[in-house]
Amino acid sequence: MKRLRISLPPLDQLTAESRVKFAWLDRGVVVGEGHERLAQLGKNRQAVDCFLHPRDSLLTSLELPPLAPAKTAAAVACAAQALILGPVDQMQVAHGPRENDGHVQVAWVPKAGLAQLSHVLAQVQLKVRGVYPAPYALPVGAAALDEGFLLTRQSLQQAAVHPLGQQALDEGLAVPLVDDALRWSGAVPAWGLHGRLNPPTTEGWGRALACVALATAVWTLGLNLYAARQVDEGQRLKAGMSQQVRQAFPELPVVLNPLQQARQQLAARQNGAGADPGQRFTGLLRTAGSTLPFMVGSVDSLTFEQGRLRVGLLADSRSPAVAGDWQAALAQAGFAATRDDHGWTLGPVETTEKPGAGDE
Repeated sequence: MKRLRISLPPLDQLTAESRVKFAWLDRGVVVGEGHERLAQLGKNRQAVDCFLHPRDSLLTSLELPPLAPAKTAAAVACAAQALILGPVDQMQVAHGPRENDGHVQVAWVPKAGLAQLSHVLAQVQLKVRGVYPAPYALPVGAAALDEGFLLTRQSLQQAAVHPLGQQALDEGLAVPLVDDALRWSGAVPAWGLHGRLNPPTTEGWGRALACVALATAVWTLGLNLYAARQVDEGQRLKAGMSQQVRQAFPELPVVLNPLQQARQQLAARQNGAGADPGQRFTGLLRTAGSTLPFMVGSVDSLTFEQGRLRVGLLADSRSPAVAGDWQAALAQAGFAATRDDHGWTLGPVETTEKPGAGDE
């Protein structure tokens, strides 16, 4: 992924129309550079590494004993009060980690300048990846002249800005100058002066929140689909139960609560009360006609007594019934049938079954 780096003019002169030096890096290699207005670069809407003008790049190195990170920050803040000309609360102070030789790199910049930078970058729709002093664009061990300043990079964390650039070289400062092709290829340190700006981590949080919102939406959609499927399954089960209740209790005019109505009808049939005899006779007659079709054309008489239906058969049709699933259909409806030499008797299970006797 390509990274955009820009070299800023002095912060007090920065505007959206300022022309800046820029470079595109791909895996640490410069693939393009030039000069362009900030407003034009903003059309890419790219996160950028900003390198301060040498005049705004205030750097020094402190030698500190081994301290905890919190105490190191306190020691740097205390030392900065003696180094900074002006109120410390108007400066953005940052520092790097303590290196093996005990040195800690310290940098500071006016907060007003950072506010101006933040305002201009928001205008041109550029997001800040980091803000660093000018020398940190150089590779380690290199130097460059920039508008009369000499920039040097000693290590990943250590760098310096020499105000008398050419004079420092003439006085024998042994540092190799890099050409323009390597001017932008240095690795940035793990710290910077962008604490008061909106770092690119907010973009990461935005992506994380967007992923959470998307996952929530997908989960909600899946839950709604599952609920709709369960509702359809429940409707099918209810329809099937209603159909079974209608078949078992044809005397019911309408089925609203299949389970409750089936329990009420079974209780009424088993107790032999709570139902009209005419309705019980009609129900038994319909059940017999639907579950015992082999008796059609052979009925001689019908007798209904004490909740039981006696079906007398003609003399020439008093033969055993054919095999089939009619016994299971009767049992499902809550009835049982017994046969003797003259016909059939139908009734509720408890009133027709006799201990030790089986249905034919």
